[in-house]
Amino acid sequence: MEASEMRVTIERLVNQFMSEEKVVLSKRGKDSLIDQLVNDAVGFGPLEPLLNDSEITEILINGHKEVYIEKNGQLALTELKFRDEGHLRHIIDRVVAPLGRRIDESSPMVDARLQDGSRVNAVIPPVSLDGTLISIRKFRKDPFEMEDLIDLGTLNDPINEFLTAVVTAKLNVLISGGTGSGKTTLLNSLSKSIPEQERVVTIEDSAELQLNRSNVVGMEARPPNVEGTGEISIRQLVKNSLRMRPDRIIVGEVRGPEAFDMLQAMNTGHEGSLTTVHANSPFDAFRRVEGMIIMAGMELPAHVIREYIVGAIDIIIQGERLTDGRRRIVSVSEVNVIDSGQVEVRDIFRFRREGLDSNGEVLGVFEATGNIPNCLDHLKVHGAEVDERIFQPESVVGTRDTSYII
Repeated sequence: MEASEMRVTIERLVNQFMSEEKVVLSKRGKDSLIDQLVNDAVGFGPLEPLLNDSEITEILINGHKEVYIEKNGQLALTELKFRDEGHLRHIIDRVVAPLGRRIDESSPMVDARLQDGSRVNAVIPPVSLDGTLISIRKFRKDPFEMEDLIDLGTLNDPINEFLTAVVTAKLNVLISGGTGSGKTTLLNSLSKSIPEQERVVTIEDSAELQLNRSNVVGMEARPPNVEGTGEISIRQLVKNSLRMRPDRIIVGEVRGPEAFDMLQAMNTGHEGSLTTVHANSPFDAFRRVEGMIIMAGMELPAHVIREYIVGAIDIIIQGERLTDGRRRIVSVSEVNVIDSGQVEVRDIFRFRREGLDSNGEVLGVFEATGNIPNCLDHLKVHGAEVDERIFQPESVVGTRDTSYII
């Protein structure tokens, strides 16, 4: 039954009950009761108003008595509660059942996606020690543009100018950051700089990207079914994408052996590809990708693996979620091989922290380091020339050494 039909039925039953039992409710009270009953019957119960609130970015449920939300980067405990664990389990069953998945003691963890694209992760006992745990990362209906991220303070105009040129000129980009640092948001926004005539193939573990453009096709990995078969991995999809005549390949996040296939694609005619990795610094990102290549069964000397990575990755963008909850690009770095044969990562831009204000917000400035990117000639050749003045530091503070050897 559709929600509208269910609402008519429930409203009729509520009116009948109030008349027979001589119950008096205000219009607001009756409407609230009907909303709750409809949400329980065909929706997601107490979660419905949270899912419909565009300012809420995440919903975290710690058992049936605790529901937290994230707004503007800050977590807050709500007054919402579920009746009991059974009520909460009923809601998560409603999420996973249409997807052909289940969650029970034999399969106590599940990833799912709501119709609007919001990502859901649920864990139940005995794995969870605190009842049913649910994490929902909401899906933004209107994707951020790069200008929106500038307004939010995620980056500034010079960084935007450089990154837009980098993507337009088909350099390969690795976006690094921790959980909730805005990697996917930045990846989505940057991808809009890809010229319209190019064919883009996206590959994700759980579909989140929203590339509002023509000639883009997406593939999503599939976990094993309840019998443990039918899995389709990111690595399989990366390999398959090479047969789809892509101009660019975008992988939502590399986590394992698929990193080798992604780098191979970047090294063999699919320049301008983008991906993300979970790491806390460009150094960590490089090391993580090294480890992923080893996971792929590539028995190669360390220096060969590094040469392979350097040949594929041109720019590393490091994102971070700061202590005040705000997301920032904290560095934009170029990867090069120096005369000694070693790998050098040079910061081109960075965010310099200066302390906290009285409200606990992080104070700081974006600044150029004075390092001139080696890729400038490449940008010019591809018609993506930038004003070289953006690389000049505005103060002597920004001129200290910002390169390191891996």
